[in-house]
Amino acid sequence: MQLPRASGILLHPSSLPGPWGIGDLGPMAYRFVDFLAAAGQTLWQVLPLGPTGYGDSPYQCFSAFAGNPLLINIDDLIDHGLLTSAEARAALGGLPGDRVDFGALIPAKQALLRSSFERFRSGQGTRFHQAYTAFCAANGEWLDDYALFMAIKEAQGGGSWHDWRPELRDRHPAALECMRRELAGAIEYHQYVQFLFFRQWQALKEYANQREVLIIGDAPIFVADDSADVWANRELFFVDSSGMPTVVAGVPPDYFSATGQRWGNPLYRWEKMAATGYRWWVARMRQSFTLYDVLRLDHFRGFEAYWEVPASAPTAVEGRWAPGPGADLFKTLQAELGDLPIIAEDLGLITPEVDELRLAFDLPGMKVLQFAFGDDATNPYLPHNYTANYVVYTGTHDNDTSVGWFATLDANTRAAVLTYLGRDEQTVDIAWDLMRLGLMSVANYAITPLQDVLRLGSEARMNTPGRLGGNWAWRCPAEALSEELARQLRQLTRAYGRLQPAKT
Repeated sequence: MQLPRASGILLHPSSLPGPWGIGDLGPMAYRFVDFLAAAGQTLWQVLPLGPTGYGDSPYQCFSAFAGNPLLINIDDLIDHGLLTSAEARAALGGLPGDRVDFGALIPAKQALLRSSFERFRSGQGTRFHQAYTAFCAANGEWLDDYALFMAIKEAQGGGSWHDWRPELRDRHPAALECMRRELAGAIEYHQYVQFLFFRQWQALKEYANQREVLIIGDAPIFVADDSADVWANRELFFVDSSGMPTVVAGVPPDYFSATGQRWGNPLYRWEKMAATGYRWWVARMRQSFTLYDVLRLDHFRGFEAYWEVPASAPTAVEGRWAPGPGADLFKTLQAELGDLPIIAEDLGLITPEVDELRLAFDLPGMKVLQFAFGDDATNPYLPHNYTANYVVYTGTHDNDTSVGWFATLDANTRAAVLTYLGRDEQTVDIAWDLMRLGLMSVANYAITPLQDVLRLGSEARMNTPGRLGGNWAWRCPAEALSEELARQLRQLTRAYGRLQPAKT
C-alpha cells in the first residue's frame, strides 16, 4: 500500500473533552473531526476500540471484535428517550473533566446503559429496534460468543473464565444452553450495548470520511488471555486442558531490560490457524477494515518470528524465537480481502527477514522521532535516512510527550537534538520543532499526538509501560481545540505539501 502525502493527529476517543467522565463518540468527537478538517489534517489515529479489562488498557480487551461500552455517547440515548438528562447528570456529572476516573466511571456508566436497555426492551427507542435485529444477525459469528461470555463472566462474579465452573470453562454444550436460557436478558443487554457502539462509531466514521478525514485504527497482534476470543477458540491457542496458556508472548532481554518483557498473552497455534484458512484472522481483519480506513498492525515482527516464553517462567529470559505464519497469512488475507490498508508497527530491533515480509506486501513501516537521537547520523529514525513509504510520529501512546521527553534527556543527547533541529536552548520549541521535522520529511504520513500539538508535558502522558495504574486517563481541555491552533497547523501542513485529501 503506497500512502499519499498526508498528516494527522493521534488521539484516542476516551481523551476527548465532554461532560460525562470520559471522551466518547458524541458531539465532541464530531467537533474534533471539524478541527482536523479546519487544520488541514486528513488522518485521525485512534488506539484499539475494544472493551477494556484489567488495567483499563485498550491493548488488553475482552474481545478483538467488540467495541468499548465506555465510549458510547450518552447524549444520543437521551435524544432517543432511553435516558433522561437528570439521570445522566446524577450518575456522571460529578466525575472529573480533566482525566478519566475509571474506578468511578465504570459502575456508573454501566448502570446508565442498563437503564437504557430496560427502556429499550419495554419498547422505547423504537427507531432502533429493526436496526438492532439486523445488527445481531449480521454479527452473530462473534457477537453470540462475546455476549454469552460477558453474561457468564458477570454471573460468575467477574473473574477470569479459567476460574468458572468446569462445564462453563470447557464449553460443554448442555451447560452453555442452560446459560443461554438463564441469562437471556444479560446476553441481550451485551448485544444491545454492542449495537449502540457500532451504530455510533459508523456514524462518526462516515462524518469523518465526508470531510476527507480517514480513520487509522490499531490492532494488537495478540489477544488477552481473559477474552471471548480464547474461550471460544481454545483449539487455536497454546493452552492446556483447563484453558491455561502453556506458552505466552513477550520480547527477549535487550539494552532496556535484562530480563526482557513477559507480556503474558496466549500464543497462536499457527498451524491450526493455517488449517482453517486463517478463518479467525480473516474475520478479524474484515471487521477491522469496516471500522477503519487504515489499520496499524501492532508488533508486526511477531508475524515473522515471535518470542515464546514458557508460561511457568517468571521473566522472558527463558524464551525462544518461534516462527510466525509469515507471508502465508498475508497472502490469504490479500486473497480474501483484497488490498491490505495496513501500517506495520516495525519498531525495535528488526531483522532483514521482518523487513522482507513487510516489503513483500508493500506495507509502510513506522518511524518515531524520539528514537532518533543518541547514536550517530546513521540512526534509521533520523529523517534524512527515511524513504517515502513510512509513517513518522513524534512519539506514540507509549512514549512520554515530546516536552516531557526532552526535559529528561542527558546533556549529550539534548545537544544532538538541538544541533539537528538548528535550535538552541532559547529558541527551541521542542514539540512543534519535532512535529515540523516529521511534516517536512519524505515519509508519506506524518502523525502527531495531540499532546504534542498542544505542547504539553509529562502530566499529559497517555501510558507508561510497566506502570500499574494511572494510565490511559488523560483528557484534552475543550478550549484547546481553537480556531487559531487550527490555522497555525494548517499553515504548516500547506508549507510541507500535505494539504490535500488522504486517500488509500
